Amino acid sequence: MATAALISSPALAASNFQDQWDAWDAEVTPPGYDPATTNPWGLNPRLLPTRVEARPGLVPGDIHVDAIARYLYHIMPDGTAMRYGVAIGRGGLYEPGTYTVGRKAKWPRWTPTPQMIAREPEIYAKFAGGVEPGPTNALGSRALYLYLGDRDTYLRIHGTPVPRSIGSRASSGCVRMVMPHINELYDQVQLGVTAYLYPAEEGNKVSSA
Repeated sequence: MATAALISSPALAASNFQDQWDAWDAEVTPPGYDPATTNPWGLNPRLLPTRVEARPGLVPGDIHVDAIARYLYHIMPDGTAMRYGVAIGRGGLYEPGTYTVGRKAKWPRWTPTPQMIAREPEIYAKFAGGVEPGPTNALGSRALYLYLGDRDTYLRIHGTPVPRSIGSRASSGCVRMVMPHINELYDQVQLGVTAYLYPAEEGNKVSSA
């Protein structure tokens, strides 16, 4: 048998990945999906994607997270913003700050941080070797990786296999979104944009809605 027949080409491997990603996307997206109305997750309707007027002076492309209302805003070039419901870190695990989107990934692999394992070994120790991508992976279908300069903070804006947590303080520090919602957001976000995670006491700095 020819040796070449035993070796997958990079193009074939990429095609296989894309086929799997497409299958998973179909699995987590409800039939007839309409961002503004589809809600099999039982979310409060205010947490569904909505276009709102943005305050003047905000930079198109940037992301703003309102920790009080549990909203993420993505600023559009026309002075509007797409608003999505999110979940944020529980207790003192939410880390407000100004970050840069330094990496993006479709159907990412997930490994709990050493801090997560030390804090709750009964939950996370069994995942120390990492979890393969898929609809039950904790990062869900897409992830935006938040950096400070060149340093990965291990904070993410990501999909979740637990959509009913949206609107609450539920995560270990990351910002969670419904998977079809972050799939839409992911395609619009460019590397290098700024993500503002506001302190819980500061409220809405982005929109009048």
